[in-house]
Amino acid sequence: MKRIARLAEQPVMAWIFRKRFMKFGTVGASGVVVNLGVLYLCQEFLFIAIQSPGMRLNVSLAVAIFCATVNNFFWNRAWTWRDRKHHPDKHLILHFGQYALACWVGIVLQVLLTKLFVIYLYYLIANATAIVLASVFNFLVNNFWTFRSHKPVKEIALPIIPEPEPDTEQEIGNK
Repeated sequence: MKRIARLAEQPVMAWIFRKRFMKFGTVGASGVVVNLGVLYLCQEFLFIAIQSPGMRLNVSLAVAIFCATVNNFFWNRAWTWRDRKHHPDKHLILHFGQYALACWVGIVLQVLLTKLFVIYLYYLIANATAIVLASVFNFLVNNFWTFRSHKPVKEIALPIIPEPEPDTEQEIGNK
């Protein structure tokens, strides 16, 4: 327990143990449960009529991943980033598309990192390391892009540019 406490005091780990990142991880874990549950239901009941086992698995995986992504989007929107105002002009479907894009980039990153790390590490350790790094990436992208704060810009934050004063010689010459 003391090791965990000391580890949590380190700057990088203190950031990871913050409340929002823990919520993000909890939502991700719920997505794994949804993914596995939907995959099982699709494989064993919903798509049983698909004869080819490979095709059935592909369709089941697509449905499972979609359901898990929708689950994670709504929980992250309603719980993890609940305090952030959502852009009023952005439709829910567009917001979901932005989230899904961020997730797919994270998945590609995880695959690439796993393939890189497996050169040096046992494949399970390589994949676990890639998952952690991709999760941090996903959190950052969602925090600063998908669920970024849309507070109105204050007028005082804009620079005040003084208007040039009229040239007195020109005014005299025009009269």
